[in-house]
Amino acid sequence: MNRREFLGATLSAALLPTLQSRRIRFAAIGLNHSHIHGQIAAVTRGGGELAAFYAREPDLAEAFARRYPGATPARSVQEILDDRSIPLVVSAAIPSERAPLGVEVMRHGKDFMVDKPGATTLEQLDTVRRVQRETRRIYSVLIERHESPSVQKAGQLVASGAIGTVVQTIALAPHKITPATRPPWFFDRAQYGGILVDLASHHVDQFLFFTGSTHAAVLAAQVDNVGHPQWPGLEDFGDMMVKGDRGRGYIRADWFTPDGLPVFGDGRTTVLGTDGYLEIRKSADIGGRAGGNHLFLVDRKGVQYVDCRDVPLPYGERLVDDVLNRTSTADDQARTLLAMELALRAEASAARGPRQAG
Repeated sequence: MNRREFLGATLSAALLPTLQSRRIRFAAIGLNHSHIHGQIAAVTRGGGELAAFYAREPDLAEAFARRYPGATPARSVQEILDDRSIPLVVSAAIPSERAPLGVEVMRHGKDFMVDKPGATTLEQLDTVRRVQRETRRIYSVLIERHESPSVQKAGQLVASGAIGTVVQTIALAPHKITPATRPPWFFDRAQYGGILVDLASHHVDQFLFFTGSTHAAVLAAQVDNVGHPQWPGLEDFGDMMVKGDRGRGYIRADWFTPDGLPVFGDGRTTVLGTDGYLEIRKSADIGGRAGGNHLFLVDRKGVQYVDCRDVPLPYGERLVDDVLNRTSTADDQARTLLAMELALRAEASAARGPRQAG
C-alpha cells in the first residue's frame, strides 16, 4: 500500500465523534492551559472516563472540580501514577514541565497525551525518545490537526490525489496576545519554549503530515520581540523554513492579531501540489462566511468551497483504541517526535533580533 492509499484508508475510516460507552479511566495532571478541556473532550468522545485530576495550584483545582464534579481530586501526582486502574494521563501543565511529567508517566506503565509543545528543549526530547523506546508507552501530542475538521478534510483530499503530489506547505499562525488573560509563565521563554516551539509546532506537524516526509531539516529560522519590550522574555514573531525528503515548508507565527478580529487569529495553511492547491482557513473567513474550518480547493477544473462541518474527528477514539490494543492508529509516534525535534531545532538555531541577541 502506498502512502496515498494508506492515508485514504486511514482518513476514510474515521467514525463520527459520538459518545461511546466508557472503555478506559483516565486522569489529568497539570491544568495550566485551557487546552486541557479539549484534551478531555477528545478522550471522552473516544470512550474515556475522567476519573481523577491533580493540580498544585488551588485556584486551578477548584475551578476544575466545579467543571468536572465526577472526577476525584488526587492528593499528589504520585497517587495517580500509582493507580493501576488508570492507563492514560493527559496534561496541559506549564510547557517546560510537560516532558518530565510524561517521562514519569511512561515509567509508571501509563500512556501520555499532552498539549503542545510536548517538550521545550532538545535535552528533554532526547529523554522522552529514550524512555518511550524503553517502555513502549504512547507519547501523544494533541495538535491542531487532530481537532480541526478542515485539516482532516484537507488530508482526505491530498490522499485522494486531488492536488497531485504535494510540493510545499505554507502556514501563517497569527494570534491575539490578550495579556490580561496570560499567566506569568507565558512571558518566560524558558517556561513556554519560544514561539517556534509553541505556536509553530502545529504547522511543523502538518508539514510532515501533508508531504509525507519522514526525514527533514531546518533550513533557516528567526525569532524576535518586535512590539512588546515590556516583556523581554516574550517572542512575538518567528518564522522557519524546512525541507523534507518529500516536500518543503514555510511557517510564520506571531502575536499581532488586532482586537478587531472576532476570533483569536486568522490562521491559514496552503498546501501546494503539482495539480492544484488547497487553502485551509481554520478560524475565520474574512470574506464573509460565518464560523471556522473553511477549505478551498483550486484545481484544473476551477475553484470550489469545501464544506467541513460534518467531517469527523477520530483522534480520541483511536487513542483509546491504541491504549487498549497497543496499536498506533491515532498518530505515528516517529512523526510526533520528529515534529517536536524540528520545532526545537528551529528555535535553538534561530537568528534573534536586537533585543534578544546574546
